[in-house]
Amino acid sequence: MEFGNPLFNIAIFLAFVVVTLVVVIRVSKQNVTAGDFYHGGRAFSGRQNGIAIAGDYLSAASFLGIVGAVALYGYDGLLYSVGFLVAWLVALLLVAEPLRNTAKYTMADVLSFRMRQRPVRTAAATSTLAVTFFYLLAQMAGAGALVSLLIGIEGRVGQSIVIAVVGVVMIAYVLIGGMKGTTWVQIIKAVLLVTAVGVSTVWILALNGFNLSEVLGKAVAEHPDGATILEPMHQYGTSGASKLGFVSLAIALVFGAAGLPHVLMRFYTVPTAKEARRSVVWAIGLIGFFYLCTMVLGFAAAYMVGVDVIGTLPGGSNSAAPALAYALGGTVLMGIISAVAFATILAVVAGLTITASASFAHDIYNGVIKEGSATSAQEVRVARRTAVVIGGVSIIGGILAAEQNVAFLVSLAFAIAASANLPSILYSLYWKRFNTRGSLWSIYGGLGSALVLITFSPVVSGSETAMIPGADFAWFPLTNPAIISVPLGFFLGWLGSVTSSETNELKQAEMEVRSMTGAGAEKATQAH
Repeated sequence: MEFGNPLFNIAIFLAFVVVTLVVVIRVSKQNVTAGDFYHGGRAFSGRQNGIAIAGDYLSAASFLGIVGAVALYGYDGLLYSVGFLVAWLVALLLVAEPLRNTAKYTMADVLSFRMRQRPVRTAAATSTLAVTFFYLLAQMAGAGALVSLLIGIEGRVGQSIVIAVVGVVMIAYVLIGGMKGTTWVQIIKAVLLVTAVGVSTVWILALNGFNLSEVLGKAVAEHPDGATILEPMHQYGTSGASKLGFVSLAIALVFGAAGLPHVLMRFYTVPTAKEARRSVVWAIGLIGFFYLCTMVLGFAAAYMVGVDVIGTLPGGSNSAAPALAYALGGTVLMGIISAVAFATILAVVAGLTITASASFAHDIYNGVIKEGSATSAQEVRVARRTAVVIGGVSIIGGILAAEQNVAFLVSLAFAIAASANLPSILYSLYWKRFNTRGSLWSIYGGLGSALVLITFSPVVSGSETAMIPGADFAWFPLTNPAIISVPLGFFLGWLGSVTSSETNELKQAEMEVRSMTGAGAEKATQAH
């Protein structure tokens, strides 16, 4: 299947990169302090931050992965959409406002507030880097599939070169623009993505008399599995293990978002807790609209492109969305949709990279190595160097994971975030008894169990789509570890706390007042 003019597609890519780099360079002149680099000087409104959150959250997994999953598996592919959206209710009701009220830079600032600084900061930063790595894998894999499809590159070598180029551009965004530049890239990308997806959805519905049943009927007629794609558990109901795998996936998706470091960091870019709440409401509205559209796009791809054709494309199911755009509107629409998808990847990887680099520089370098004595200039310098290292590691990981469905890869990042981060965040905000040992056991226990189970699962070896083809050392039957690792993270947090006599009632009381009311938080912000 031929996909238009590669030169036209490349030109649209370059136009987006040039425009966003100009924006990043302009706002970079306002980066003076570490606070400017980490949270943009808290200068964004709730609406701006909400659009940026949507831009950060609607990743390659949301656009490329979910459309492909719906095209191949129908109803079960929508489970990713439902999980990703419902997860925001947890973030809105339990995390957003209290986290913003602590007036800090990173997740580790919150977790270590009433505990021993060095061990908790080290643990939180380690968890942040692990979650970021898995999320970056998904974005890089999506980038390789997308650009390879558009410019006619075939084979792993060509995709590897594409992934490396994406990594370099991402590093440039972070080094030049910091959080302000990254936020504006995410705002631009969110507007483009939601508009493009909305227009495509209306176009498809118009071709079918604005009758969703007509779209579903055509998908059923063309899909090899027929009407079963409209039924639950088509993908996950084949055995007891696959049913458990579905439960595990649901746990990861619903609880993961509230523990994602790059999403949590966005709550610090607004001036007040009220704006933090407002930003989440904006994000939920945009994200909800987007996921409704992916349902239509996925079923349309099933009959307009064809399941058999999707399976032969570079990147497999990840290429369903751009292939649908070509079938719908030819070269021009495919170039536009693909440029938007490319923008999606660049914006998300930039947000991930700045989160990970800020965590290392602020928590490990300043908080642990320098014991809080580093200057803002030193922190920012270390953060920029860390961004380069993270970019290099993500390029290598993305090459290894190039054939995996990106929505699936993101579900692994959600599982790690829900296992290692969420228990400690909720315990820190809401449980007076929580202490250093509980935090360490929860973070390392949740993180370690998730990583071990992923390593010895069919994701890495023992299956046709494994990261290491030909190897087979898998003993854990599920592809997502959340059903074990998330409860274990909560249990270890409780067990560690009740077996330790450490308490700090004064700090706990201050934390409670700040997180619930915001009192005292603004002074801390100004001190930074």
